[in-house]
Amino acid sequence: MAINRQVEKTPMPEQEPLRRASNFEEVALGYSEDMAVNEAQRCLHCKNQPCVEGCPVNVQIPDFIALIAGGDYEGAYRKIAETNSLPAVCGRVCPQENQCESRCVRGLKGEPVAIGRLERFAADQHMETVSETPAETAAPSGGGRRVAVIGSGPSGLTCAGDLARMGYDVTIFEAFHTAGGVLMYGIPEFRLPKAIVQREVENLQKLGVKIETNMVIGRILSVDELFDGGFEAVFVGSGAGLPGFLGIPGEGLLGVMSANEFLTRVNLMKAYRDDYDTPIRRARQVAVVGGGNVAMDAARCARRLGAEEVTIVYRRGEEEMPARQEEIHHAREEGIRFLFLTAPVQAVGNEQGEVTGLTCVRMELGEPDASGRRRPVPVEGSEHLVAADLVIAAVGNAPNPLIRSTTPGLETNRRGCLIVDEDTLCTTRSGVYAGGDAVTGAATVILAMGAGKRAACSIDRYLKEKPPVS
Repeated sequence: MAINRQVEKTPMPEQEPLRRASNFEEVALGYSEDMAVNEAQRCLHCKNQPCVEGCPVNVQIPDFIALIAGGDYEGAYRKIAETNSLPAVCGRVCPQENQCESRCVRGLKGEPVAIGRLERFAADQHMETVSETPAETAAPSGGGRRVAVIGSGPSGLTCAGDLARMGYDVTIFEAFHTAGGVLMYGIPEFRLPKAIVQREVENLQKLGVKIETNMVIGRILSVDELFDGGFEAVFVGSGAGLPGFLGIPGEGLLGVMSANEFLTRVNLMKAYRDDYDTPIRRARQVAVVGGGNVAMDAARCARRLGAEEVTIVYRRGEEEMPARQEEIHHAREEGIRFLFLTAPVQAVGNEQGEVTGLTCVRMELGEPDASGRRRPVPVEGSEHLVAADLVIAAVGNAPNPLIRSTTPGLETNRRGCLIVDEDTLCTTRSGVYAGGDAVTGAATVILAMGAGKRAACSIDRYLKEKPPVS
């Protein structure tokens, strides 16, 4: 197969920045067939395949890229789908630059192969050209035994899909009215169209996975009641939906909210659409506190809702920002301002109790903290005001305590994350497994999916060794 010696990635077409900053349509437009084949031909097809080692779900990357290079797009999709239950999602939101692409040998002299873009291409081609996904024959090992999955985010969907393929009778219990978890409520439409998430969910339902929405486990049913009802194992993939707050005076002012609430209103409740009457605060000046992908999403949503000025306030420097470089780049293109080495110390408001701004201080970087990043230290006498009539806190999330507080024998660490065996992902309660953000705290979609796959294998082993419930 001919190798394309092109040093740089084949560019991805995008909406023009000023146009996209006023709509919620997808920013990246995807490769054409010619673009995809051209990029696929950059792959060196290394014998040791380091890119596969960098993928948490072990997608056979050189194999699917070779199929694209040969024009077999459906074959490429099916190769990806052997290990990845959500190809169209991962192709859009996974941080490939820190995972598979970071291991790509082409990246030693130039840019790595655009693995994520090619994965998206194969998934989009499948959705455009294949109206029905052929039903997969379940492996006999499961024997129809029942497994409950709590949460329909990436870890829950992946675990459920893998167990269904093994022949288990799987039911997902989702607290919201729509399946998809953080893929639905957290990631904006312009990065991940919700129709794509729903298509992936429907594919799992075709495997026989049942989904019960509006089911808050720990409130409507307990984990014990799931076992009493005939489920023989439980996977907890309930995510990290408990928002962190700033912990500063004035945080109770009207117009100060968590990124969770803001993004849920925008994404899941579709506040950006004129045909929905979801209440949303439309502000002129918005300050978003934080430096991760959630902060970028909140800032870019606020811009699209009509804010004239959106400022990201981050206590470290740009080099320390955990957000993807692509998201930072897109935010800048859309006119979002960045204040680095800046931290809020108080929210200020007017006589009506509405926020009008943040009193901030400048920071300087000191010695590294527990995370390995240099610890920000306030600069004395550097107080200044950042004007804002909406303040969004995007400073991290923790798992909701509801499941752990209603399940005897389920232990957590000091951050409220479930404690699991690193190899099996079994919790401290027999028959209960967990993975994704409920265990790690807020992390990435693909890492949560990897945990879902590992847990499915562990549950399969556990049930094979356990006599069926009579």
